[in-house]
Amino acid sequence: KWNQSLNYSLTAAYYATRLDGAPPMSRGSGNVPKITFEETRELQELLQKRGYDVGRVDGVLGLKSRVAIRDLQIKSGLPADGWPTEELLARARAGR
Repeated sequence: KWNQSLNYSLTAAYYATRLDGAPPMSRGSGNVPKITFEETRELQELLQKRGYDVGRVDGVLGLKSRVAIRDLQIKSGLPADGWPTEELLARARAGR
């Protein structure tokens, strides 16, 4: 039986891409744009008005909020990573 650990499979996949000639992974910029606590709460309210179950509207991103955000990202043609952004908030405000 093979190792089903996520870390193992990610490492094996990364190693395979390196063997195939891919460049090493970079650490990235580390500069992830964030929205404020109040904006997160507003986004939760907007999602709730659209019929999403976001759990408590409290500005804290729980699993239900992230699922709703990911669905709205897909519908808006944005990368579906479950991370709230200014762009997503602007689209939610505009009703798109």
